[in-house]
Amino acid sequence: MQGSIQAEISQNIELNKKVLETLPPKIEAAVAALVNALKAGNKLLICGNGGSAADSQHIAAEFIGRFLKERKPLPAIALSTNTSILTCLGNDYGFDIIFARQVEGLGQKGDVLLGISTSGNSENVVKAFQKARSMGIKTIALTGCGGGKMAKEADINIIVPSDKTPKIQEAHLMIYHIICQLVESEMCK
Repeated sequence: MQGSIQAEISQNIELNKKVLETLPPKIEAAVAALVNALKAGNKLLICGNGGSAADSQHIAAEFIGRFLKERKPLPAIALSTNTSILTCLGNDYGFDIIFARQVEGLGQKGDVLLGISTSGNSENVVKAFQKARSMGIKTIALTGCGGGKMAKEADINIIVPSDKTPKIQEAHLMIYHIICQLVESEMCK
């Protein structure tokens, strides 16, 4: 069993080395976009499905609460949290537009939309990106598997170089914690 544990940890180390080699400029661009938006009085909208929906909520909590520093709350909304909205939209319009419709109703020009999907092919996130673009909302994709359909729609692509969902999710956690830390640090200057 210890061999299996060590193999999993080794795979994470190797993936994190690839992330270290390739993604810092993309992460830096995401931080800059978020800081610019927040300093201008705009907000962060976040969406994803399943585990990525949980990650969306986690990120919003870090922004509204705190990450490492006591500070004013930073405006962030996870679009996966209101079950009445989600079920209404899914029932009345279809699951594909549950995030796009919320972007249209809650978003404004200058906001940032962070979409999370391990495959990059979540149709409802792709449609949210398309709606965001039409409204002047900057989009950041946090994906894996080469970026999928989201890569073509995003302004900033943070693509974890893996096709294994659990490994992508583990890297996503590290990346968005880095983003939260750096945004918080810049906003507290």
